[in-house]
Amino acid sequence: MAFIKSFSIQADRQHPFPFNIPAVRFASGIALGDQVTIFVGDNGCGKSTLLESLAYAIDIPLIGGRIGGASPSFAAAKMIKPYLQIDWQRETKKGFFFRAEDFSHFIDNVDREREKIAMELLDLKGKVDDSVIRQMRENMNYAGGAMRRNYGVDVNTLSHGEAFLTILQTRVQDKGLFILDEPEAALSPLKQLSLLAFILEVLKGGKAQFIIATHSPILMGVPDAVLYEIREEGMERVSYTETDHYRITKRFLVDPESYLRHLR
Repeated sequence: MAFIKSFSIQADRQHPFPFNIPAVRFASGIALGDQVTIFVGDNGCGKSTLLESLAYAIDIPLIGGRIGGASPSFAAAKMIKPYLQIDWQRETKKGFFFRAEDFSHFIDNVDREREKIAMELLDLKGKVDDSVIRQMRENMNYAGGAMRRNYGVDVNTLSHGEAFLTILQTRVQDKGLFILDEPEAALSPLKQLSLLAFILEVLKGGKAQFIIATHSPILMGVPDAVLYEIREEGMERVSYTETDHYRITKRFLVDPESYLRHLR
């Protein structure tokens, strides 16, 4: 199900940042796939800024809150918003925006809160009534309990990649718009395949649309996905095997020496 049919950024300038990056300069009449659209390109082409701008304009949820009150990392998206035009087929705020950095901040915040309360418990031992310490210990366990309720497991007991995948699988439901910025960041190739399989399972319901930025040739392989490659000279719809990511990865795996001899 397509929620967004297409979008354009019609800015009246090309400088300074973020208006000078290819993903913004060439985002004109970008038609999306009914189910999956994938943006690929080299570092610095603006894939993340493009997805952040879409998520900011729609104001869909992040881990731990909504984008409207988010960090300065959305400053570029805020600048782009007046120039971003979204052509909706069916408008929605149901969905989720996922960035690797938000996942890391989420886990780090939980860890810091636990450590803070643990230090306070040690400092107060023998100084206050035991009932106060019991209450603080319950508060310390609250974050873990909330995780277990939300995700079926305390994600701090998992590896980084396992926790990353667990949160993605829990937050992505069978209906809504899901914008994922480089979700492969913490995932091994095997876990990337697990994520790909999960996305395909969600798509069977016919009520979800994914917009993904990735460097992963595995995630780029979603069947029937619409693929855009962003380069310095433009943004072009391409097939899977036409992308630089696919061609370079395939050539390296087939004949690594052809690359390595130039690097020695």
